[in-house]
Amino acid sequence: MILLCAANLHGSGQSSPVSQETRAQARVAFTHGLSRLNGGHPKVSVVEVTYPPGGSSPPHSHPCPVIGYVIEGTLKTQVKGEAEAIYRAGESSYEAPNGVHQVSANASEKDRARLLAYFVCDRETALSVAPHEPPAAAERQ
Repeated sequence: MILLCAANLHGSGQSSPVSQETRAQARVAFTHGLSRLNGGHPKVSVVEVTYPPGGSSPPHSHPCPVIGYVIEGTLKTQVKGEAEAIYRAGESSYEAPNGVHQVSANASEKDRARLLAYFVCDRETALSVAPHEPPAAAERQ
């Protein structure tokens, strides 16, 4: 909707009493292809997450794809099998469904960090769950 509004502001071809400085601007902040969705009960959720200085989340997983957008501070993340990454305000990331989020922490010991997490789900499910770990080798014997 914002993009449509911005397109209308810029694409009318008519002169407007609105100055260049007051016109809305739009930019694509992030784009990433998604895995096939079943389309049965699609749902989008946006969650604001705040980490206090030095704060972190325990390891977890998301059953749905997640796009994160850092709105304040600096975040340190690592999904199992991937390198640790640092994201700063204005940067976005993508997490595939069911990846184990091993590190999710504020990279600063003195400033808070905030992000918006956009979940795209194709079914009713919890947004975050404990990671599923396969049984240890000794338990399987």
